[in-house]
Amino acid sequence: MKQVVIAYFGVQYRSGPGRMAAREGLAFLRHAATLADGPRHHDLAFAIDDAGYDTLVWAAYWTDMASFERWQRGQDFDRWWNSEDRLEGPCGWFCEVAKPEVERFETLFSTGDHPEGLSILAPSMSGEIQEHAYWGSMRDRLPASQTDALRGAGVIAPPVPGRRVRMSGLENLALIRSGQDWSDTQGRERRLYLQQIEPKLREGMDFLRDSGLDVGCLGNRYLVHVDDDFSPVERSYGLSWWRDLECMERWSESHSTHLEIFGAFMRTVQQMNFKLDLRLYHEVSVLRAASQSFEYLNCHPKTGLLRLAGSQ
Repeated sequence: MKQVVIAYFGVQYRSGPGRMAAREGLAFLRHAATLADGPRHHDLAFAIDDAGYDTLVWAAYWTDMASFERWQRGQDFDRWWNSEDRLEGPCGWFCEVAKPEVERFETLFSTGDHPEGLSILAPSMSGEIQEHAYWGSMRDRLPASQTDALRGAGVIAPPVPGRRVRMSGLENLALIRSGQDWSDTQGRERRLYLQQIEPKLREGMDFLRDSGLDVGCLGNRYLVHVDDDFSPVERSYGLSWWRDLECMERWSESHSTHLEIFGAFMRTVQQMNFKLDLRLYHEVSVLRAASQSFEYLNCHPKTGLLRLAGSQ
């Protein structure tokens, strides 16, 4: 395997008809996933964005670039995605795609028994590693960092206003999906997570969503997984795009919002005598400019990277 595809398809709405249209569209995507060359794994999560829009995000994973491209160009998906109905309906749609090369991707888990994201497609997972539990370990886990500083370069071309907006990325844009699963926690640990860790996590995610541009975060969503009936389950993840890996590192090691998350977690670890049923993971990509694409259909102007208009 040389390169993978992670595609985030999202839909936003603020009305009953929008909600209905969103669910109909997601039903189509789930059906399309069963077709030839469909994603090998996908999941669905919910958030409310900073403009008050309900947002559902369908994350889909391919381990073969050619399969994704055939699926994307296939008659079923292409006709649906490019229909005028996507531009005139009561909801907005977006597609944010990352195609990281293996050398520019890393994923890490607190336990090895519950894979998430791309790791669900892996036949096995390694044991414990040394490159962990210190500031800078994320960079050390990326093979490309051995020979490349992975610094961001250039600026993203400002989006042209319209109902269908396509944007390109920039060199070494960084993407992180960082998740939590508290479904197996009980008693004291569950209370500590819900009362101490999660509120700090939400504050940090809200900061990145609302003010992230100040620290190099181009867009952030804090999402809760939902089941097939759109009911929330006890798993969540933050999804954020960064100007480059260094911006992400600086926020995580020095900004008060992340230090408070980290501090709340470490206090819980100590109070639980280092025995936790809470499961954590993340996956990080550092992307070449040609390995990114962004498309927004009928979306409000602060959706995703559309917020960059006039901000660079």
